[in-house]
Amino acid sequence: MASERKDDSQLQRSMKSRHLFMLSLGGVIGTGLFLGSGLTIGQAGPGGAVVAYLVGGLLMYLVMVCLGELSVVMPVSGSFQAHAAKFIGPATGFAIGWLYWMSWVTTVGLEFTAAGMLMKRWFPHTPVWVWCVVFIALLFTLNALTTKGFAETEYWFAGIKVLAVIMFIIIGGLAVFGVISIHGKSAPFFSNLIGHGGPFPKGISAIFVTMMTVVYSFQGSEIMGIAAGETEKPEKSIPKAIKTLVFRIIIFYVLAIVVLSAIVPWKQAGLLESPFVKVFDMVGIPYAADIMNFVILTAVLSVGNSGLFASTRILRSLSVDGMAPAFLKKLTKRGVPVYALCITLAFALLSLLTSVVAADTLFTVLLSISGLAGTITWMVIALAQYNFRRRFIKEGGKVSDLKFKVPIFPLIPFLCIAICLSTFVFIAFDPTQRTSLYYGFGFLTACYLYYYLRYRRKNTMPSPIVGEADGKLIKKEEV
Repeated sequence: MASERKDDSQLQRSMKSRHLFMLSLGGVIGTGLFLGSGLTIGQAGPGGAVVAYLVGGLLMYLVMVCLGELSVVMPVSGSFQAHAAKFIGPATGFAIGWLYWMSWVTTVGLEFTAAGMLMKRWFPHTPVWVWCVVFIALLFTLNALTTKGFAETEYWFAGIKVLAVIMFIIIGGLAVFGVISIHGKSAPFFSNLIGHGGPFPKGISAIFVTMMTVVYSFQGSEIMGIAAGETEKPEKSIPKAIKTLVFRIIIFYVLAIVVLSAIVPWKQAGLLESPFVKVFDMVGIPYAADIMNFVILTAVLSVGNSGLFASTRILRSLSVDGMAPAFLKKLTKRGVPVYALCITLAFALLSLLTSVVAADTLFTVLLSISGLAGTITWMVIALAQYNFRRRFIKEGGKVSDLKFKVPIFPLIPFLCIAICLSTFVFIAFDPTQRTSLYYGFGFLTACYLYYYLRYRRKNTMPSPIVGEADGKLIKKEEV
């Protein structure tokens, strides 16, 4: 079975195992934890928040092992877009590729604004747009030079975030047990966790309300699959990254939530702009707000950097499979898809513009698509892995020969799909989030319709799979 596409042959495999690990870790640890954790605690209570993040972590593990098996067999830059086209169908590859690209383009545009607003703390008289321009130029340069340059920058971006979380857990943990005083008061221990209505003050049902927010905060880990096409020895790097990544992320999130809930009563946590700043202030860390503002700025730039990388590679993958203009697959001498990068950045800037001039119409639609895209992508990854394994066994392959394999097959892909579907059910019963289902699935349906009208009706369907084995090109029907 082909593991590489001919048009990926010029991509530079310059990412190392440490880059792959930190890229995925940094994609998950971001503003969702630094800013959104307090809201989750306020909505579900301390115990509810812990359970919600454990379930979200479980779902992430299911997705990552499915993606890991596919990425080791077929380590291409397009990742799950190429996997979906090959193992589900070209229409699904087309739809999920454009859905995911649109999601990240919207997100990248938002990150530029967020970064500019964060800089207002230190430079209140400088317009936000000036900082937007600075950060746009910075991220474009990082992505346009070399893949290794991007990876090295993202490694340090992620490192700053991880260090901040570790310091928070250590300092907060010392405060919980009274080693560090909180405004001269006695140690809280776990009174805030079990008091004020108990761990589940709003009942078990409150957990379901927060699940989409929690799942959204874990999304970004799938970027590891996109980076696999440019990683040294993916058959070794990917399994190693997955084995250490998931459990560390869960530990970071759960410990941070426990420490936060132990120090700040859950009713107050939901009202804080940044609970991390509050805790650092309470234990007397000098310049706590400035430190966390810098960390959050790093997180925002990290998300923008990773999002620009991911969406550029997805757009190029669509071009390789004939689902986007052919010029987008061209690479520079350094192996960077610069045309795909420029188009992606241009649409990110359009997204940024709609947040100002069409915030209640087009921008709302884009945000809704972005919110659902990750979860739909996770379902597609699980289904592609299921179909791959079935075909692999049917064609006489031995599971023991796979260098990385999903355990307890087919339970894991089925469970992954079931949990993802359940989050859509929760959204359907929440009036504040229900419209995102209409826009998200509406866009997905439009992609399928366009594909069939554009390609099937005109009998010009692109070959979704182009692999290479022994110098011979292999199309989908031959795999």
